Amino acid sequence: MDAWPPKQYKTAMRRTVFWTRTTTIIIISNTHPCQRSLTNSPMSSPAPVIKSLNDIYSLNSKPDFIARAPGRVNIIGEHIDYCGFPVFPMAIAPDTLIAVRANNTDRVHVANTLNDKYPARLFSATSDIFEIDSTVHEWSNYFKCGYRGLFDRLGHRNGKGMDALMDGTVPAGSGLSSSAAFVCATLLAVQRVCGISLTQSELVSIAASAERHVGFHPKLRGTPVKFPETDPSMVFVIANTLVVADKHVSAPVCYNLRVVETRVGALILAKHLGLASRPACKDVDPLVFKIIMDELFADQDTAGRDEVQVWIERLPFAAHPDGYTREEMAAALDMTPAELSTKIHEDQFPVRADRFQILQRACHAFSETLRVVKFRQACESSVGDVAKILGSLMNQSQDSCRDLFNCSCPELDELCSIARSAGSLGSRLTGAGWGGCSVHMVPQNKVEDVKDALAEQYYAKKFPQLTKTQLDDALFAYRPWMRKSPTLVYFQCQPSPSSNSP
Repeated sequence: MDAWPPKQYKTAMRRTVFWTRTTTIIIISNTHPCQRSLTNSPMSSPAPVIKSLNDIYSLNSKPDFIARAPGRVNIIGEHIDYCGFPVFPMAIAPDTLIAVRANNTDRVHVANTLNDKYPARLFSATSDIFEIDSTVHEWSNYFKCGYRGLFDRLGHRNGKGMDALMDGTVPAGSGLSSSAAFVCATLLAVQRVCGISLTQSELVSIAASAERHVGFHPKLRGTPVKFPETDPSMVFVIANTLVVADKHVSAPVCYNLRVVETRVGALILAKHLGLASRPACKDVDPLVFKIIMDELFADQDTAGRDEVQVWIERLPFAAHPDGYTREEMAAALDMTPAELSTKIHEDQFPVRADRFQILQRACHAFSETLRVVKFRQACESSVGDVAKILGSLMNQSQDSCRDLFNCSCPELDELCSIARSAGSLGSRLTGAGWGGCSVHMVPQNKVEDVKDALAEQYYAKKFPQLTKTQLDDALFAYRPWMRKSPTLVYFQCQPSPSSNSP
């Protein structure tokens, strides 16, 4: 195991989460990512000093180990994972940490260094820790997801007690996968306390499945893709709008609505193409665009043609350029509005809209998929001006997110515009959007120019009260070429047929 603290943490272990040179660290790389709004982030506020679990629990012992999972930034491929299409994330330095010790009881104590905002919770290791209400926005649900995920895989619920203290530097609602980092770190911690050895592939699979308890249940297949060498080298600058995109608050008109629009689009498309009764599509819940695409192309020759463009040409939604009403969607599927509501599980995941923009969402999903595939091809072939090609694809993605998927916001658009003017080759939102972070691919010799422009033209004007530390948290650069083998991960996402959640 690596020594603690990792070399990149030179800020007095920023939160000083009780560490010693003998502390064991469990690191999971190139996978998911915790929980923090930036203004309350331990990187941007006075670091809470916690020298032992005794500061939280009245037990006389030190933690047994610290589990870590990094945040991630999605370089390209937005809002298409739940359509079954591939995405391109990359692990970053901001992370989630959970300091843990076994307590040899039935009790699971879960605490947070920001105790006022995230109160400590106590659960039974064999009963209520397995009970998760996804309709309630409760921070400890993510810990329960990781805990339950392992025991779901083991096939029993004879859990073990532990004391866990969580901290993190991935801002909540920023688009940097804060909740996924929390689930991953929890899973790492629980499997170690229980003395179970799992491969990283098994850990990733369990973590992804565990998130179904708070809304998403994909199956993942990851392929490492080496980031190409360029001259000058490329650096990814991440800039946070400081607009928090809280999916639990805005879900009915933002995130959930977009998922429902793509799901209804898939149902209508399957019916239009005569595929709805085929075994691969019939009674599949959820039915997504990727399943329909695979089924249609299984017996068609599209040699010499771009499959995604073929798809866009075949979309049947052009007759409703201004969107569908509920009644129109139901009629297209030979359902009543009530039956449609049941089909999309609106009792669990409510949505609000007068019109559902299915054509625009479908066009984004298929065109964004094409951009992801082209991005991978450019990375692997290194033919032509690779940096220019990759940057152009990122810019096109932002345009599509703004104009077709409507998940950008003025602040994200402004950050992208400023960065491009200062030297960024590609700038786009990352994560769900409606706030959160943007990512910019910048030549190494232009990084300071881009950061200075963003600091002066965005942060100084909109957030003049930010301290230098807070600004450093909101605006930072990540250099993939600093790693021995700089890679992105090409994730093929396939929602589970048993999932009924957006």
